[in-house]
Amino acid sequence: MAPQALSQVQRLADRSPSITGPEIVAELVPPPQFEHASFESYRPDLNFPSQLEAVERLNTFAGAWSPQRPSGFFSRTRKPKAELPGIYLDGGFGVGKTHLLAALWHAAPGPKYFGTFIEYTALVGALGYAATVKQLSGARLICIDEFELDDPGDTMLMTRLLGELVASGTRVAATSNTPPNSLGEGRFAAIDFLREIQAMSANFEIVRIDGLDYRRRDIEGHAIAVPRDELDQMVPALLERGSMVTRDDFGSLIRHLSTVHPSKYIKMIQGIDVIALTDVYLLTDQTDALRLVAFIDRVYDAEIPIIANGQPLNEVFDAEMLSGGYRKKYQRSQSRLVALTTGELPPHD
Repeated sequence: MAPQALSQVQRLADRSPSITGPEIVAELVPPPQFEHASFESYRPDLNFPSQLEAVERLNTFAGAWSPQRPSGFFSRTRKPKAELPGIYLDGGFGVGKTHLLAALWHAAPGPKYFGTFIEYTALVGALGYAATVKQLSGARLICIDEFELDDPGDTMLMTRLLGELVASGTRVAATSNTPPNSLGEGRFAAIDFLREIQAMSANFEIVRIDGLDYRRRDIEGHAIAVPRDELDQMVPALLERGSMVTRDDFGSLIRHLSTVHPSKYIKMIQGIDVIALTDVYLLTDQTDALRLVAFIDRVYDAEIPIIANGQPLNEVFDAEMLSGGYRKKYQRSQSRLVALTTGELPPHD
């Protein structure tokens, strides 16, 4: 790669952004790929009736915000059905839980928030607990995608936060990701979810969504690793056409992520069109791996393609990680890394 071209390339490792509470809150909206998600645009697999049933149930849940028509005289003796303030979408990878969660968010009046479990815990880390409660108070709906069930401390924190918000009138919708089973269908986590949230469990209605697990195919696929000389040619070609490209040694990026709070990762990748990584290697430190998972979540939401050489990116988690307590996170990240990596010049807008 020519020295002149190399000098034009930015490095993620040089980006150490600051971020304010209001900036974090401003990002609590559905990812770009779900910007227009609706119940009508969801395509249920008719081989699995629970998918259509989930759409109908969520439509009913959203109907609680609609103005109610006056009841007739004889309806005075009827008790309205008690509507629980929380709803939990229970299913495996690839059955459309995030689409339906985003559709519910779009159907709700504001103020409302949509984020992953990690984003909400990052908000508490950045603002403090009391300030987070104050910031989110008054919300009509809080959507939590990928509720994590493997960190007792964070789960207790979120349960306490949701308890205060629900008591003030906020409604909650959540999903959680679970690893696929050998048959390619979702392994359900409702029992785990209700057990972990304990005091909040009585507030949630469980909506089960069966279906084929298309992400399992991604996990069985491979992230593309290009030869170093090809990567060296692709980066200047991207620069010539005006793309914002960053290029980092994988080890340098991993070390830099340890110095940046996860709540800032989204700002760290702001404005980037393509990420190039060199000399990718197997991770053996779980803390490093979990930081990479959080970072890749933000890259995936921003739909930024990755060009990489060395170890295929979906193979950076060692066997112990993939069989341990955080395997759900690693499997999700593997799927996303397969989807993000490319061996060709990404399309230019």
